[in-house]
Amino acid sequence: MTRLLLLGAGGQLGREIAATALGTGVELVALDRAGLDITDAAALGRALATSRPEVVINAAAYTAVDRAESEPERAHLINAVAPGLIAAACAQAGAALIHLSTDYVFDGTRQGAYVETDPVAPLGVYGVSKEAGERAVREGLARHLIVRTSWVYGIHGANFLKTMLRLAAERDRLTIVADQRGCPTATIDLAEGLLAAAGPLAAGTLAPGTYHLAGTGATTWFDFAGAILARAGAHTGRQPEIVPITTADYPTPARRPANSELSSALFAQAAGFRAAPWQQRVVEVVDQLVGSPAT
Repeated sequence: MTRLLLLGAGGQLGREIAATALGTGVELVALDRAGLDITDAAALGRALATSRPEVVINAAAYTAVDRAESEPERAHLINAVAPGLIAAACAQAGAALIHLSTDYVFDGTRQGAYVETDPVAPLGVYGVSKEAGERAVREGLARHLIVRTSWVYGIHGANFLKTMLRLAAERDRLTIVADQRGCPTATIDLAEGLLAAAGPLAAGTLAPGTYHLAGTGATTWFDFAGAILARAGAHTGRQPEIVPITTADYPTPARRPANSELSSALFAQAAGFRAAPWQQRVVEVVDQLVGSPAT
């Protein structure tokens, strides 16, 4: 039985990991923001000394991409400084670390899917802070997995799919960006993949390093929204018009990569896990959410 310490247990991914871990043969201690300040080195040391994990999963992050442009110090503290402190605490305690990162470390100019060895070139504060966190983990701890993902959604927290469901109930016409491409990733796939990797990482049979784990298949925000609304409409009978627009038509404080497609082939080969097709997961998540209260 692998002993895990989950940080960021109150977020959309953390809640999914905690739920998925039940009955899987792992011993999980889950700490949210109230339970542990990940920017406090002494508190991190105490948490690891108490829980004695074989693997720490860091699902805590500053994820407000646009707000990061006006809060660079806060984003850097949580996304860059804290991962270094976590890595140091893991090194002291003899634990391995799985650290979540993002497609935003890339600039989106590549043709085709990004692989792990492609050069990083973040466009904004959020991406810069996450790339710095990756470096801090690499420098602080040999036994680590850095797992980059993209376009995360699920039944918990705030995300694009849940926003689309809310807007579909309020409006008859939606405008959606159609010139950004990526891999929608369901939190259930991330949770199952990370848990599948934790045991082999602890046992030393999974090579440390940087991996990509995203939903299978790529699409645009416009087509992602179309799939969400089509499934929701099958339940509600509502089908708002959706209109494609360009990134230039929808200016935001932070620049987005035009291409966020990630190749997850290396993770599938190393950990024996591949995410489900994104279209399948959209159907499952919409079915869970429509007609039930949002959480």
